[in-house]
Amino acid sequence: MPTPRFLTLDDVAETLNVSWSQAYALVRRKELIAIQIGGRGQWRVENDELERFIQQKYAEARAGTVPDDAIPDDAIPDDAAATDGAATDDGTTKAKSSSRRNARSGS
Repeated sequence: MPTPRFLTLDDVAETLNVSWSQAYALVRRKELIAIQIGGRGQWRVENDELERFIQQKYAEARAGTVPDDAIPDDAIPDDAAATDGAATDDGTTKAKSSSRRNARSGS
């Protein structure tokens, strides 16, 4: 029997060894392109698209690049916010603000 062209989110989750919710989050963030089929709007991911996604993640890992939104705010130590900054024209460092971090801490 030939391999099906489209996969369900359950299939994607199993392939990536993640939960259905994590697979759905990839689709919602448009990291993994999917289409909705039928009256109930069931998500389907093309096999080739899943392979492209996996290869892209390997390329990012090899290059050492991670999208900024892939790192949860709670993974960044609070003291890193004070030292994380951008150089100004005069060579000093200006701290960057994180709207998500500020929203979480109530600042």
